[in-house]
Amino acid sequence: MRKMLAANSGLIMTASLLMSGTAWASNAPDSAEIEALVNDTIAPLMAEHRIPGMAIALSINGQQHYFNYGLANQEAGTPVTDETLFELGSISKIFTATLAGYAQASGALSLSDPASRYLPALEGSAFDEITLLELGTYTAGELPLQFPEEVQSEEAMIDYYRQWQPESAPGSHRLYSNPSMGLFGYLAAQSLDQPFETLMAETLFAPLGLEHSYFQVPEAQQAHYAYGYSKEDEPIRVNPGMLDAQAYGLKSTAADVLTLLEANMSGAELNEPLSQALAATRRGYFEIGNMTQGLGWESYAYPVALDQLLAGNSLEMILQPNPANRLTPPLAPRQEALYNKTGATNGFGGYVAFVPSEQIGIVLLANRNYPNQARIETAHRILSELTEAP
Repeated sequence: MRKMLAANSGLIMTASLLMSGTAWASNAPDSAEIEALVNDTIAPLMAEHRIPGMAIALSINGQQHYFNYGLANQEAGTPVTDETLFELGSISKIFTATLAGYAQASGALSLSDPASRYLPALEGSAFDEITLLELGTYTAGELPLQFPEEVQSEEAMIDYYRQWQPESAPGSHRLYSNPSMGLFGYLAAQSLDQPFETLMAETLFAPLGLEHSYFQVPEAQQAHYAYGYSKEDEPIRVNPGMLDAQAYGLKSTAADVLTLLEANMSGAELNEPLSQALAATRRGYFEIGNMTQGLGWESYAYPVALDQLLAGNSLEMILQPNPANRLTPPLAPRQEALYNKTGATNGFGGYVAFVPSEQIGIVLLANRNYPNQARIETAHRILSELTEAP
């Protein structure tokens, strides 16, 4: 571990020195304190979970800090840098939800519409009674976590949805589901009459200045694309899957992901549809215990206890249907809230969180799929110490 940290010590110091001239508030931690906190937190995490490489990004009162650790490619000895691309897994859902919010703000769809309105092939199916909002909040009636293995084509996908029947009344239970969010993104693109990936690039990536976010990593960026590592330490990357781009297929840098967090926190000057889209993702549509389900984002009243965060991101919350309480009208975006999202593929694990009232956000990206509990405990420690700094 010392070798892995030492390999990037120059990168860490560079990031810190860039912030050394910041005019901090009197009670704000300085760059050296931030660096020490992150180093002391990340080193044991990587050692315990055998994580080859990590990229950490922090936004504190509008100032960005980047920290890179270890290796993006163990076989080649390639270090993690600011340009390293990680698989985001389900953190991709935040981006997908923002596109749907954009479609609504542009007048192309309404979240209250039945899903079948945007795909005639679904007319006469259960999706006549399931709304876009229910798809985007995993409350469509218990769509499963993954597609059945035999669903390998768009035709098979549509046939699957046509035949599927809810296990519970739409809007009554939340069951985390890639086919649910995947269809949500697919229908949002249908409403705008352009390919999903084109829309993401033109309506979200370009306006926000996300220059290193890809569904298909181009040849010129392949050298920056990290390898994930399996439990057996085999180098792996995500396999293509049905609606993968919409549900879990984005590859990006920690800096690009932090930019999305900052756009949600700052109310920066963005075009009106995009500003409205970001706000739509942060609204609260359902309550499940202490967690409030938005579009992609999941939130908690702030301050939030660590055990509540852990419960909201537990395997029970992911793998089991949980009763959902519909909020009518939806809860407006909150300043006094912590918004978060986990994401993983077989070889990568990530976590993002931000608190608007504190103007603080964090991105953790790793090239191993390690437990959600460890990700949340790590982020919670860093955020807590920074917001409680004397």
